[in-house]
Amino acid sequence: MSKKRVAIVYGGYQSEAEVSARSKDGLLNMIDGEVYDLTPVEITRESWTVHAQDGDFPISREDFSYTNSKGEKVTFDMAYITIHGIPGENGLLTAYFEMIGQKHSTCPSLTGAMTFDKFVCNSYLRAFGVNVADSIRVRGSESVDPVKIAERIGLPMFIKPSAAGSSFGVSKVKVVDEILPAIEKAKKESEDVLIEEYMEGTELTCGLYKTGKRTVVFPLTEVVTKREFFDTEAKYTPGMTEEITPARVSDEVAKAVMKIAQEVYDLLNMRGIVRIDFIVRKNGAPYVLEINTTPGQTVTSFIPQQIRAAGMKESEVFGEVIDDLIEKQ
Repeated sequence: MSKKRVAIVYGGYQSEAEVSARSKDGLLNMIDGEVYDLTPVEITRESWTVHAQDGDFPISREDFSYTNSKGEKVTFDMAYITIHGIPGENGLLTAYFEMIGQKHSTCPSLTGAMTFDKFVCNSYLRAFGVNVADSIRVRGSESVDPVKIAERIGLPMFIKPSAAGSSFGVSKVKVVDEILPAIEKAKKESEDVLIEEYMEGTELTCGLYKTGKRTVVFPLTEVVTKREFFDTEAKYTPGMTEEITPARVSDEVAKAVMKIAQEVYDLLNMRGIVRIDFIVRKNGAPYVLEINTTPGQTVTSFIPQQIRAAGMKESEVFGEVIDDLIEKQ
């Protein structure tokens, strides 16, 4: 039986491209190369390039194929997207794949667009009774009154890009004078800015996937950082954050978080492996913080940690997900 050809699609247009490259390396190690023919495909604003064993070749955007060194046309059974940010996480790339009929690893394009815009996603989930932070959105060149913002949201608050990830451009604001500089910082990553209430509590993250045969919810991870909050430095600097799997929470809290994660997965029509971040407030109520439709896949990322904590093998999990998505699409 010939191997299924899987493109590991990485890169992107935002600050997260470096993180994406590390996720690509993680996937190349964790997906079974004896079962799948794995080929890195790098997407940048300037070019789409296959980095194959016999050389580097441009991708034809007509059908996501390439011509190898022997002059043969090569297509893929699956595109495994590990771009964090634009265009992989915001629905653009998946819309392209949907148009040309290329099977891929992540959610439908509408879901990607919704989850990538934090304000839109929160508004949608709130309509279904899911607990999310109180927030307001500042659009483009819209002028704002910092005093009114503080009165509306309260201090401290978080100011972040409405459409970006990996905590780039995020600020925890404690005084009114910091509001406008924080908005400008966030605008370097995204045209729209989300201003969100600060919620004190225990930060948890839940990885899960659903196939045609079963639902798998991994053990929760508790995130404890030495930083003011879980910012980019805390995420990617060794020793700055303690990631505890399984989380040190009661069975009652763990079950509640896992139940909400499954409901959100269905509400947003998700596919493949996702990660949903929560904060459990002092009163014990879980609040959804963020949806990650293309979570990091480095060896030390949350999902691989959770897979190992569940007593599962990364190669088996990724194989199950890939096979299911190829069959269903």
